[in-house]
Amino acid sequence: MTSHAFAQVDVFTTGPGLGNPLAVVAAAADLTDGQMQRFATWTNLSETTFLLPPRQDGADYRVRIFTPGSELPFAGHPTLGSAQVWLAHGGVPRTLGVVVQECGAGLVPVRYDDDDDDGGRLAFAAPPRRRSGPLPEENVARICAALGLERSAVLRHQWADNGPQWQALQLADAQAVLDVEPDYAALAPFGVGLVGACPPGSDADFEVRALMGFEPVPAEDPATGSLNAALGQWLIGDGHAPPRYTVRQGTRLGRHALIDVAADGPDVWIGGEVRTVIRGTVEF
Repeated sequence: MTSHAFAQVDVFTTGPGLGNPLAVVAAAADLTDGQMQRFATWTNLSETTFLLPPRQDGADYRVRIFTPGSELPFAGHPTLGSAQVWLAHGGVPRTLGVVVQECGAGLVPVRYDDDDDDGGRLAFAAPPRRRSGPLPEENVARICAALGLERSAVLRHQWADNGPQWQALQLADAQAVLDVEPDYAALAPFGVGLVGACPPGSDADFEVRALMGFEPVPAEDPATGSLNAALGQWLIGDGHAPPRYTVRQGTRLGRHALIDVAADGPDVWIGGEVRTVIRGTVEF
């Protein structure tokens, strides 16, 4: 058996247990694909990541990202959580203040502002969407039926595919988003993101829900970097949101995640707080 440093972090958190958990295994180059997938299935978190030496020029480290059922080329909260753990385990980036992560989607820059070994604020540059533009009308009709929505409740819709194949709907407001009761059997295998504007005076500008109909056991995700990355590119790019805004997510799950979205030149950056909650070793 081999022993590996291990951490579990809370991403986009605003307090203990209010964000999205991630399991991270360091120095994982000796592990097989099967070992990685089995461990990710065992943790039963939405994602588990494994840190590896980089292969591409310019990368500081490489990450592999697994759900309980498969490997992903990219995911948002695993990007921030993995970067935090890499830094906490002594990683020194080539460029001060920016970690460059290599993943299945390519190279992803991550800005960081560590205040201690337990966490800090990080932000990643959203990778390009693999698909954009309006959804097929038959997809919108099927999603509306699975969510109990009238077609007229959808203000606009868009592909938000940047690895996870998200399909996004904007509803009238945050309450409309929170009121949705998904029928996951009817939704599968679609992954659907819902977004609606919060009322003035709220601690966020938009409410977001991520309904993961593509998972073997469909569920709602409490805080989703990939979805918010694609939403930011869409909403800011098309003038439906200001260049900087804040998202609240996880409300229906009893969480209170806050996600910062900001356009900086041609890039959209997705950021938030990452905190280490468990550290130790794991045996393979």
